[in-house]
Amino acid sequence: MKVCVLGAAGGIGQPLSLLLKLQLPAGSQLSLYDVAPFTPGVAVDLSHIPTDVSVKGFVGDDVEAAMADADIVVIPAGVPRKPGMTRDDLFNMNAGIVKNLISAGTKACPNACYAIVTNPVNSTVPIAAEILKSAGVYDKRKLFGVTTLDVIRSNTFVAELKGKSCDEINVSVIGGHSGVTILPLLSSIPGVDLSQDEIEKLTPRIQEAGTEVVEAKVGAGSATLSMAHAAARFTSSLVAAMNGESVIECCYVQTGDDTSSFHAQPVKLGREGVESIPPIPSLSEYEQKLLDDMREVLDGNISKGLEFARS
Repeated sequence: MKVCVLGAAGGIGQPLSLLLKLQLPAGSQLSLYDVAPFTPGVAVDLSHIPTDVSVKGFVGDDVEAAMADADIVVIPAGVPRKPGMTRDDLFNMNAGIVKNLISAGTKACPNACYAIVTNPVNSTVPIAAEILKSAGVYDKRKLFGVTTLDVIRSNTFVAELKGKSCDEINVSVIGGHSGVTILPLLSSIPGVDLSQDEIEKLTPRIQEAGTEVVEAKVGAGSATLSMAHAAARFTSSLVAAMNGESVIECCYVQTGDDTSSFHAQPVKLGREGVESIPPIPSLSEYEQKLLDDMREVLDGNISKGLEFARS
């Protein structure tokens, strides 16, 4: 199994690469790419860790060499959020980065699964879909927006509130990966009962948890360590599924017949990526209203990505 990380020298990329070096199955290849000239040094650093995962670093014009025949490509490349910025503010900078990297992938690894971390995910994933589609290599089963960070935040906050172990909590999060499009299904957590007041306080905290980190870091960055963990968890789940295990993870995928129908929800992963998309769990009246209200925002994010990719 070859896993390629694009943006491997950045604030998310380095801890993500470390976690993958520690977590990938023995015999895996870890290929690291970034524009930063010290990227090969990151690979050498990781190569000294005693696991049976080989590591190689690439830089500059070697993006296709880094991606060659990859099974999974994880993309955290891009500019992070700064205080006062929303994920949508990042669009113009990061959309071009994703477009160029995916274009390289259409030639270097046309059959790969792509896990997009670069924000705004609601828009960058549709961009990737259109680029793959225009090259004739799009398989909707193999393209994912990584929304796992919303899940692990939800699990953490609920566990803290109810005095439980995080291992006991499993919150499904649907919608998208930005602000009001993030909808944690707090009314249907197995083994946990939350009051409506608790739900209405927790929901906006989960939706704005990224801003909480940006402000706490006072200009020094955004959610890098927790995002690296989330991306490593999703990548490990995808590797396990491609190796034959049955795995369910929440992620942002194409749920309909065209690239305007992206939505985050629990997905069953298999050897070819998305194996099936189970029905969304029953929603409370409060959750249904939030889902209905977000639709215009999410559709706008998707359209923005599609328009950029087609321009």
